[in-house]
Amino acid sequence: MIGNAHIDPVWLWAWQEGFQEVKASFRSALDRMKEFDFFVFTCSSAAMYEWVERNEPVIFEEIRQRVAEGRWVVVGGWWIQPDCNIPGGESFVRQGLLGQRYFMEKFGKTASVGYNVDSFGHAGMLPQILRKSGLDAYVFMRPMPHEKSLPGPLFWWESDDGSRVMAFRIIHKYESWGKELEQGVARTAEQLIEPLSDLMMFYGVGNHGGGPTIANIESIVEMNERTDLPELAFSSPDRFFDTIRERGDVLPVVHDDLQHHAVGCYAAHSGIKMWNRRAENRLSAAELFAVVAEKETGLSYPDDYRRAWKNVLFNQFHDILAGTSIREAYDDARDEFGEALAIAGRGLNGALQSLSWNIGIDKEVGMKPVVVFNGHSWSGTMPVKLELGAMGSKPLVLDESGRIIEVQVGQASSTTADPNGRYSYAFVDDLPAMGYRVYRLYADPANAKPTAAARPGGMLLAEPHALENGKFRLAFDPETGWISSLYDKKLQSELFAGAAARPAVLEDFSDTWSHGVFRYDKEVSQFKAADIRVLEAGPVKATIRVVSLYGQSKLVQDFSMYRDLDQIEVKVKVDWRERFKMLKLMFPVALAGVKPTYETPYGHIVRESNGDEEPMHSWVDYSGYLLKDGPAYGISLMNDGKHSCSMNNETIGLTVLRSPIYAHHVPAQPDPEQEYEFMDQGIQRFTYALLPHPGSWERAGTVQRALELNQPPLTVVESYHDGRLPQRNSFIDVDQSNIVVCALKKAEDGGGYILRCRETIKKSTVALIKLPQWGREIRSSFGPCEIKTFYIPADGDRPVVETDLIERPLGV
Repeated sequence: MIGNAHIDPVWLWAWQEGFQEVKASFRSALDRMKEFDFFVFTCSSAAMYEWVERNEPVIFEEIRQRVAEGRWVVVGGWWIQPDCNIPGGESFVRQGLLGQRYFMEKFGKTASVGYNVDSFGHAGMLPQILRKSGLDAYVFMRPMPHEKSLPGPLFWWESDDGSRVMAFRIIHKYESWGKELEQGVARTAEQLIEPLSDLMMFYGVGNHGGGPTIANIESIVEMNERTDLPELAFSSPDRFFDTIRERGDVLPVVHDDLQHHAVGCYAAHSGIKMWNRRAENRLSAAELFAVVAEKETGLSYPDDYRRAWKNVLFNQFHDILAGTSIREAYDDARDEFGEALAIAGRGLNGALQSLSWNIGIDKEVGMKPVVVFNGHSWSGTMPVKLELGAMGSKPLVLDESGRIIEVQVGQASSTTADPNGRYSYAFVDDLPAMGYRVYRLYADPANAKPTAAARPGGMLLAEPHALENGKFRLAFDPETGWISSLYDKKLQSELFAGAAARPAVLEDFSDTWSHGVFRYDKEVSQFKAADIRVLEAGPVKATIRVVSLYGQSKLVQDFSMYRDLDQIEVKVKVDWRERFKMLKLMFPVALAGVKPTYETPYGHIVRESNGDEEPMHSWVDYSGYLLKDGPAYGISLMNDGKHSCSMNNETIGLTVLRSPIYAHHVPAQPDPEQEYEFMDQGIQRFTYALLPHPGSWERAGTVQRALELNQPPLTVVESYHDGRLPQRNSFIDVDQSNIVVCALKKAEDGGGYILRCRETIKKSTVALIKLPQWGREIRSSFGPCEIKTFYIPADGDRPVVETDLIERPLGV
């Protein structure tokens, strides 16, 4: 019998109300301990403990004493109970890093049981992250038996690297009200079927907190005297899992995601998804360049990144990030994500400007230096975009060696005439791994002294309804505005089986979670083109704008084809005014034998192509072979802020948005006489990209291209000054393309740094990671999809040490 108080700090109430309920529930649990010396209480979520510690230190000190006694049991090990599909892999690492270290600091111990009893689904890579965060067991409730068939309530859950945790699916509920407790005991007891001789039953008033009541506890004592029920022990998840291990039960193994419950939450409230993705990406870049700046220029590493991460992690709570809370909750979430973004933005700007200021740049008449930074652990050809004033509409651009770089001039963000002649500039060039290059812009080409001509490029054409480069031709239907053709010129093959980038409007009368729904397949209408025009055509890229209308809504898609890049980039602006409807962009691929692959947090998964709505991250891919027995081929669809998708009959359906009522939960039905607030009304923006590729997505580097879309190159406009840093530099080199650096940060202890890498294509790999400027080399063996963390001492004479995810040396 597991006494708990499931507390949603935010849901049908704002966090301020949740704050008070946490204190009230904790006080109640402590009072029950005084009244019943056998009562044991279980509680997760470091964020809630921190609330109490800061606001009611007397209560917190009582909790410390009860933890020491073993009667208050800390579980979870994470900062909060988050959504377990939408956050990025590094966010899950930070949930454990901040949560477990908080518990160790305050209670002298870490949690051993992962605990996300109310989260709506669970990504398949979590067992590795749990194990490497000191958690060897896991408790969850959703998906329920009608949503996911499992071999039993207790099993080994295994991730792609082979990590396992002992997992338990709650049989009844995580809460109990009044007489429901006896019903829950009876239902749980029915599942005591050999070889299982122990199960957990959770009790205590929940959701809005409360916890075990006197009546709960007394009724358990009374039921324990009955002969028709099994023994009821006041206990904890830790003791339960220890009992199973000691007995040595043979358990089945599940190697899969744990889905599907509430599939609508992965598209509900586009804003919260985009704020989270941006904050994760900006914090990642800010930490990385803060480390580089501290090492290279002595700039102090900011001390407020932990505060920013706490904001992000708290707002990944499953009823916030999933879009299932009341509207007012998103005002608070917006502000906290804004604070995190501001902290990261200031830190990132400071690091980049410190580095660029220490680059030696000679003065030249009429020249403006621009430093372009690449935060990824690989070199590559990437698009660079910036805005400048006073450089004119026909500048010459040189790289650090004096080679001419083709540049395209466009309109600046401002739509009004600028007396300073402000323009946007775009070019494509090779950027060094986790490093930078200096480019020189000349308003008057006569002032420049190039040493080499621009590299010869391929063709790039823009016609009224088509774009074409050396590899592909992209054509649009002039009546509908949909893609009518994407043609691979080398293979002479059509890549789409029908109209693509087709905006489909689907009926969606489901509640905010889409309870009871597994797919959205009732198409009711389509957007139709109102205008198609060539927006820009130059030496670097060409863009066609398609404006489409439906009802009171408007969709603008800017399709850009680059001369020197394989992917087609699409900037999207949606002004949505519909209710009880969903918008998808449909892409039917002309492939056979397809394998649908979805990116997941720090991993990927192949799922059935059956039209079910699925959570996703920054990319999905169909790989198979071209029709008529053609060669292996695939198409990746990447994005910078969407998390929901369907794949069916070789058609990718990217879910752009849905418009349910805020926090509408069946069986309640909307009253036609009432006024409601609907989600995703108004303007939103995001970007997606198409990457056609011969062979598999692994060979095409889809992981890297998607990361580049989400974290594009950064620019600093500089001046002339002395400096010890060269005009081209790289701070890391990884000799295997499937190993990527996913975090570089200051260590929590010891004054050193943390480098985290992961394997991306499910291939055992030995990699050499070089940090040439710091005289460091790390050679390590990675298992399939394995995450590895290294502690790099600030003292260069001390060796690099591999650690777990909470930065404890392995084997200690």
